[in-house]
Amino acid sequence: MLDLLIFLPPNSVYPTIVAGILGLLIGSFLNVVIYRMPKMMQRESDNYVAHESGLELPHTDRFNLIVPRSACPHCGHMISALENIPVISYLFLRGRCRECHASIPLRYPLVELCTGLLSAYLIWNFGSGLAGMSTLLFAWLLIAMTCIDLDTQLLPDDLTYLLLWCGLLVNLKGGFVPLGDAVIGAAAGYLSLWSIYWLFKLSTGKEGMGYGDFKLLAALGAWLGWTMLPAIILLSSIVGAVVGICLIIFAKHGRDNPIPFGPYLAAAGMIALLYRQPISQFLFSFA
Repeated sequence: MLDLLIFLPPNSVYPTIVAGILGLLIGSFLNVVIYRMPKMMQRESDNYVAHESGLELPHTDRFNLIVPRSACPHCGHMISALENIPVISYLFLRGRCRECHASIPLRYPLVELCTGLLSAYLIWNFGSGLAGMSTLLFAWLLIAMTCIDLDTQLLPDDLTYLLLWCGLLVNLKGGFVPLGDAVIGAAAGYLSLWSIYWLFKLSTGKEGMGYGDFKLLAALGAWLGWTMLPAIILLSSIVGAVVGICLIIFAKHGRDNPIPFGPYLAAAGMIALLYRQPISQFLFSFA
């Protein structure tokens, strides 16, 4: 009976609803990851520099994804369980802290809602077997990396490497592509952007992207295989170019101001996952 509940085929209502609810809860946790992981990286860097210089460590308190409890950054009010219900609490509190009435960023419920809807959509399309459950991890990591990159222009190794190794493990028995295609996809994904990076740097003297982008494309190659890399690069470049032009024209974003490339890679990777077969057929017919 448990197997019937867990391993259901695509277009099944029950696992889709469960995935949507689970996605809302995971979205709440992703907000913690998005907020704390860059701070954890900075604290670790500060401690390392201080240690190498023989100075007192600036950060000795525990600060990770679990400790301390979530609190309002303005007044320090500890957020209770009732105030942490995905989306509902935000609506009930009218987007403000219960104590100091400071505004709560709209991105918190948006991340929760996006994670819930995307989780439900993935299970509806892939079912609740190994393939479907693995796509949830794929989506959750991409959402976290997208928001962190938008905030800090960083793609944490803890997330990119996790996505890469999980992709290889999923394809160990040919989950999405044969293992050989996954290994080649990981290597080709990294080396392709690495080559573009150095060509751009040698020709202009500037850095066009960060090493995190190489690792993210390598991870996408590990999940979807080397044959999807051209489509991912093309899709991400088109979306990035359109958004970049719009920012320059409408938001007066300076041309010299860097624009993170990770979110476009993540969006292209998700599109490639959902429409792998049509994209493959199109590329084959085009070739």
